[in-house]
Amino acid sequence: MKAFMFHLMPYASLDMSERDKHPSAWITLPNSLYDPKIGHELYNRYLDELELAAEVGFDGVAVNEHHQNAYGLMPSPVVMASSLARRTEKCKLAILGNAFALREHPLTLAEEHAMIDCITAGRLITGFVRGIGAEFYSLAANPTLSHERHMEAHDLVVRAWTETGPFAFEGKHYHFEYVNLWPRPYQDPHPPIWCPSLGSTETIEWAAHPDRKYVYLQAYSAFESVLRYLNMYRSVAEQNYGYTASSGQIAWSVPVYCAETDEQAVEEVRPHIESLFNTFLPKISQSMFVPPGYMTASSMKKIFAHKATLRGGQKVEDLMQRGVIVVGSPDTVRDTLIERHRQAGFEHVLIMPQFGTLPADLTEKSLRLLGAEVVPALQALDENNYAGFELPAAAAE
Repeated sequence: MKAFMFHLMPYASLDMSERDKHPSAWITLPNSLYDPKIGHELYNRYLDELELAAEVGFDGVAVNEHHQNAYGLMPSPVVMASSLARRTEKCKLAILGNAFALREHPLTLAEEHAMIDCITAGRLITGFVRGIGAEFYSLAANPTLSHERHMEAHDLVVRAWTETGPFAFEGKHYHFEYVNLWPRPYQDPHPPIWCPSLGSTETIEWAAHPDRKYVYLQAYSAFESVLRYLNMYRSVAEQNYGYTASSGQIAWSVPVYCAETDEQAVEEVRPHIESLFNTFLPKISQSMFVPPGYMTASSMKKIFAHKATLRGGQKVEDLMQRGVIVVGSPDTVRDTLIERHRQAGFEHVLIMPQFGTLPADLTEKSLRLLGAEVVPALQALDENNYAGFELPAAAAE
């Protein structure tokens, strides 16, 4: 198994009393609550944490894209990946992801990803995402066109990375007389492509297609739902496309906190993990989280049925019990993740050791414990440790 550190880069110094005066931490939260001097400190702290993950033995580090919110201060994950490109030597750099289809000119992102891939001699992983519904409000984009723009942007970028230019591209949404990328990616034919998702059926079917076989990454769900969606990917591959998906096509992202004992871990993490689920995530209206036309009615129904974690009022014990988070001593965290791998068979686990208001000292402690006592055991796992394609009865309904 490969272990990555995934960072959201939240505005951890958010004034909660002021936050509570507003509907959510997304889009409409006044940016008067953002202090650029604190932002300077947080950005550099977060980059230090990602570099530390590489130093203590993680296989890769991951960043992502969000706009106009306190939940994640990364409107440009390319900037963060570029900063890490020369500050790390061996670990993979995963941009999970960039919303190519939200751009009028996705070739610009294609060029930037190719640059990072060349600088790092092929350590880049590219994530293709449509962007969650809120991003379409932030960037004034039409959500009803998100799927077709996403697929067309993907085709344009992959062709730009792999075909000899110059050539013309004429699509419904993108029109280029000359596609002729300088630079081209270091990796042949292109960087690995991952598809993070909330569980959209359309995304799963698209990612699993035999022309792509992209890594599907599931996050922010009770583990029962994680199993459901990961096995949906396997089922689509088997039943729709006639092949068996490998563990290398499966990934899971989960908040993790590690301390010396189980009891200490729970008490140290309590206010900070609860701030993530009760302050930074909740209260996004349904129409803003999933705007009209963003996904099919059936996908929307499934996602909301399994997204109780976004509704606020969460307690650390309940989050642990449902497998939304993993908290405990090194032994507990290691054994829990090994068991999750046995059940779900993912080759990639993206550990989030910082979330919400978790301070630098606790994040560093957890990272060092994970690197010393958990990650090596995870890296020893392979497909032989996977129990097979089975679901608990509740998840198979």
